[in-house]
Amino acid sequence: MYRVTSATAADLFDITATRRIERAAAAALPAHTLMQRAGLAVARLAMAVAPHARTVWIACGPGNNGGDGFEAAAQLRQRGFMPVVTFAGDADRLPPDAKASLQRARDAQVIFAQEPPTDYELTIDALLGIGATRPPEGVMVEWLQEMDASGQPVLSVDVPSGLNADTGVLSRRISADARTPRVCLTFLTLKPGLFTANGRDAAGTVWFDDLGCDKHAEPPTARLAGRPKAPRRTHASHKGSYGDVAVIGGAPGMAGAALLAGSAALHAGAGRVFVGLLDPSAAPVDTAQPELMLRDGHTLDLSDMTAVCGCGGGTAIRAALPRVLTTAAALVLDADALNAIAADSALQMQLVSRAQRGQPTVITPHPLEAARLLGYAASDVQADRLAAARQLATRFGVVAVLKGSGTVIAADGDASPVINLTGNAKLATAGTGDVLAGMIGAALAAKQSPFEAACEAVWRHGHVADTWPADAAPLTAGTLARQAPV
Repeated sequence: MYRVTSATAADLFDITATRRIERAAAAALPAHTLMQRAGLAVARLAMAVAPHARTVWIACGPGNNGGDGFEAAAQLRQRGFMPVVTFAGDADRLPPDAKASLQRARDAQVIFAQEPPTDYELTIDALLGIGATRPPEGVMVEWLQEMDASGQPVLSVDVPSGLNADTGVLSRRISADARTPRVCLTFLTLKPGLFTANGRDAAGTVWFDDLGCDKHAEPPTARLAGRPKAPRRTHASHKGSYGDVAVIGGAPGMAGAALLAGSAALHAGAGRVFVGLLDPSAAPVDTAQPELMLRDGHTLDLSDMTAVCGCGGGTAIRAALPRVLTTAAALVLDADALNAIAADSALQMQLVSRAQRGQPTVITPHPLEAARLLGYAASDVQADRLAAARQLATRFGVVAVLKGSGTVIAADGDASPVINLTGNAKLATAGTGDVLAGMIGAALAAKQSPFEAACEAVWRHGHVADTWPADAAPLTAGTLARQAPV
């Protein structure tokens, strides 16, 4: 068993693959073995999460997830705890293994009740697992609401009840200000839905136990990014070794976004950074950062540069895009550039042509920008973030960085998409997306592959927020841009 952190690099498997792995593992073991192992693992983590607890409320559902809960109850009772089980199901209709674990709980003299106990120090959510085809209903909803409001730790078995293990979509609402600590122990495989969309809020801290069944040949659905290698520069290098970045944006009244992207590229290690502003009245120099070379965005020669295009571009970016798409050696497209491309089929064709010419491109949409590019609603993007990122990458021949909780990075081709675990709500402030675009531009300029550049920049961008001191001033985009690579 181990805890999954932002530094963890691991394969992720969808429900279909997990079921195949589960069937193969069960066939190689005596009946009921996997459930007994799972129940014991839940009990052990419960004792670690709440070592001083006496009463543990275990809410069990009508399937094998409930069986894991029964087994955990038996294990906890044998170790001196006082588990109280509420069961939302029919004992006669339980699967065989779950029925066996129910009997083990009864034999251990576990208390079964119709209602949750009035006082308890830990809840175990064993209502619905990955096989649930419908959202929680009836008494399950009441119990989940009680868990959410209790303030006591909640340990979810395999996945939080109501969470789609493939997509991270949660069929119920968790209060944004709920202070209930959340832990999830998932078995056999790590599931992508735990790490993107609503999954991170619903699951909390994720622990993994392979139940002694770590050998299988299933290809992963996706991967966790994991911590990138520490950046290293040789002594015999110079500014030309790390490439030139040109930021194209900053329409009248929006120069700040372009300067943020330029600052981020500079502090992320680009050899030189040019900021090509689209505002003819802009000042000739940024006195706060004179290292940034301000230029006319319409005249910069991009043939040997990595362009970061769209930050603060407004409607003025539309006129600049044909030249940028045609000439930039490498390209990061963000914000207004993406909106302009979404509205113009000719620009879309130019974007596709870049891939055909071997010119690398990374796009960095948030869900609404992704929806515009794909031609459907933002809610559809959020309903399956992995699929949306893959569609973007395939349709336009790019590396797609779909921002949000559990940012997804996908490339055109056979590579598994990556889910990034760094970042938090401190990044929910204006300009942080411009900073990310600049960081990716610096990595591209240093000749990293587009996919590697995107994965590394996204991880480091979020890591700054994760390590920002709780008692420090709020993390602004300008401060974020100035942080050295970790």
